[in-house]
Amino acid sequence: MEFRNIIYSFILAAFCAMPSLASAQEAAHSGPWSLSDCISYAIDHNITIKQQDLHRKNQEIALNTAKNSRLPDLNGSVNENFSFGRGLTSSNTYSNNNTSSTGFSLGSSVPVFQGLRIRNSIKESELNLQAATEDLEKVKDDIRVQVAQAYVQILYDMELLDVALNQVSIDSLQVDRLSEMELNGKASASEVAQQKAALGQSRLNATQARNDLNIALLDLSQLLELHNPEGFSVVRPSRDIENLLLPSPDDIYADAVTAKPVIRAEEFRLKAYDWTIKNAKSGYMPTISLSGGIGTNYYTLSGAHNDSFADQMKHNFSQYVGLSLSVPIFNKLQNRNQVRSAQLSKINQELQLESAKKSLYKEIQQAYYNAVAAQEKYRSSTDALASAKESYDLMLAKYENGKANITEFNESRDSYLSAESTLVRARYEYLYSASLLDFYRGHQLTL
Repeated sequence: MEFRNIIYSFILAAFCAMPSLASAQEAAHSGPWSLSDCISYAIDHNITIKQQDLHRKNQEIALNTAKNSRLPDLNGSVNENFSFGRGLTSSNTYSNNNTSSTGFSLGSSVPVFQGLRIRNSIKESELNLQAATEDLEKVKDDIRVQVAQAYVQILYDMELLDVALNQVSIDSLQVDRLSEMELNGKASASEVAQQKAALGQSRLNATQARNDLNIALLDLSQLLELHNPEGFSVVRPSRDIENLLLPSPDDIYADAVTAKPVIRAEEFRLKAYDWTIKNAKSGYMPTISLSGGIGTNYYTLSGAHNDSFADQMKHNFSQYVGLSLSVPIFNKLQNRNQVRSAQLSKINQELQLESAKKSLYKEIQQAYYNAVAAQEKYRSSTDALASAKESYDLMLAKYENGKANITEFNESRDSYLSAESTLVRARYEYLYSASLLDFYRGHQLTL
């Protein structure tokens, strides 16, 4: 009983530990996550990728089935028959007595020549497996892009939160300053109240910015299949974007058309249809198969003497070997229609390949336009922020010297905050767009 209790305790501990395996794996990553960390983790754990991998494994099974069709089969059978009235006896004569018979057989057949159908099926399955593998890579690429988009959104929200918290600090100092001035009779209660209202709005903006950041962290953590976003944070990139070069769409497409799995998958399917056509044409060719087997029987005749089971099994033992040839002469034009259908499927796949190339080129062109627009937006936003900062500093000096009222000051502050937010978004849009263009060329997606 003591040994059994130990076994039960061990099994219980194992089951309790199972749900924590993923959590332990997450906890093994200490500190903020880089984009590379997020992508690697998503590739290993994302459900969509796992589902696509199951489809690829099904293609592996299909290829294995095609290869094994060259092997001989082996089938065994046992049958029991009862005859009442006139029936066949073990001496191959007919009698009016009741009889029973038991038969055992073992047979095998092997394809000798199937019109090259087996070879064609293997080649077709190999190419379909390669296409399924590229489909899996395409899904991984899609997940990489989704992770990068979610990562950039987090970076943007982090920057906005910093801006909002900085503004809360500035407004708090202004409230303290005006409160002191009110005590000295240099500011009115209305000005203090107005500044406190501005501080309240700044705190509200900071609360909203923090909530937006939490939602963005949740979105990325779910994309990574993390159990919860608690303690999850990301690394802020330090990449210099001032000297980023944007290649032309044609140069990007020339690399992408050979590097992207979406194109390679369609090319493999197109090649597979060549073997599909050959497979259909093999229906015009004769087939040869070899078969063989062994068998024996046991008979009983009611009211008569019957040899023993062992003797009958020995005496009735038989073997056979056969070679069959089948020549197609006319099968209602089925072969012809199968060939035509396969040829039409290949033409459709050629169109599918061209459509995939056009879609890829359109994606690249759009990504390039977005990158150019983001570049211009970043440059103009940089200039706009510098102007807004200068205007804000001047207005702050006027306000502190009593030459501007609080309304003018808050308007200048709001313009400065808006310029900061615009620059933050423009910077990350530019960084992401430039990285996406490199990704289309077959490079790693980095920030």
